[in-house]
Amino acid sequence: MHLRLATPEDLPQLREVYGKIVAHMEETGLQIWDDVYPVCALTEDIADSRLYILEGAGEILAAFALCSAHPGISAISWKYGGQALYLDRLGVNIHHLRRGLGSLALQKAVELAGSLGAGSVRLFVVDYNEPAVRLYCKNGFTQAEGFYLEEIDASLTFREWGFEKCTGR
Repeated sequence: MHLRLATPEDLPQLREVYGKIVAHMEETGLQIWDDVYPVCALTEDIADSRLYILEGAGEILAAFALCSAHPGISAISWKYGGQALYLDRLGVNIHHLRRGLGSLALQKAVELAGSLGAGSVRLFVVDYNEPAVRLYCKNGFTQAEGFYLEEIDASLTFREWGFEKCTGR
């Protein structure tokens, strides 16, 4: 397995992987992502060199974006100051669930963020996404004080918690 930047040639497989993640989330009652998001962000993530793929045997096993900002930054009282990168759109190929790939992707994201000069990795998670919250806590992320209300449209607003982890840098 290795980590690399995503390329435009990866888009078909990324769309398929995220599409199956969305379907799995819907089956398990997590109505967070849909047929528009996160796929709509992938092309820009690739163009901005912030989408990373954990790959094995030519297959995308997991993917995530490391972003320099997030609209909810000021809603949270972060513990760690200095430069931070924001983990977004973490997804694990559903054909490889329960194999530690989420933890491995988080580990790689923290290492990469540190190598890019960030002192911490921050992320936002919808408050009722219990599997993700467990994953982040299991991997040493701590919840910061506060929450961000992300208004998707007039009928849908997500309450999101902020989590962070020091990169050791």
